[in-house]
Amino acid sequence: MKILIVEDNTQLLEAIRETLVGEHYVCETAEKYTAASEKIHMHNYDVMVVDINLPGGSGLKLIREIKGINPATGIIIISARNSLDHKIEGLELGADDYLTKPFDMAELVVRVKALLRRRSFSGTSTVTFGDISIDTGRREVTAGGTKVDLTKSEYNILLFFFSNPNRVLTRESIAEHIWGDNMDLADSFDFIYSHIRNLRKKLTATGVDDPIKVVYGIGYRLKRDYN
Repeated sequence: MKILIVEDNTQLLEAIRETLVGEHYVCETAEKYTAASEKIHMHNYDVMVVDINLPGGSGLKLIREIKGINPATGIIIISARNSLDHKIEGLELGADDYLTKPFDMAELVVRVKALLRRRSFSGTSTVTFGDISIDTGRREVTAGGTKVDLTKSEYNILLFFFSNPNRVLTRESIAEHIWGDNMDLADSFDFIYSHIRNLRKKLTATGVDDPIKVVYGIGYRLKRDYN
């Protein structure tokens, strides 16, 4: 899952980023309105954690923008204690939750996880596609009743497919979603092929049908075979 953190306090921004990366989320950051605006027009995010008061613009304007670009993005507002009116306005614009500074990082993690469950998987921590299930709380995968040991990248790729069933996902979108800005360091998409090849082998080794279908020249699709 990919998160954009928008906060002008560098120390707080880094603390949030480190906390969420520690929870295995892909995180990108922006300290100014203009940088955040550029990112939301270029990339898709599952969640945006946004401060209201930013250099160069308002977090409320960012909320309006992201809801016009990608309405499915979940939004958590972080704001000063005296910004009640801004919180209310942000919620009316489509934000899902808010935290008042200062807040405990553990509380932010709980809010992010709850938001992702509500938005991606209708509030449940276990999601199923065919004979494959993911327990997002425990980060465990079972196929045909057998537990499957996946690497962090393999798990994140499978969860990305589960979040977009029956949709064609390009190699570029998979790389960008899973590795964020670091994908620019890659010389090719060979690492995507490698991770997906290993993921498919591990799943089919349990006896289930391979749900990850190649869409030649484009990417992949999570699709069930029907007889």
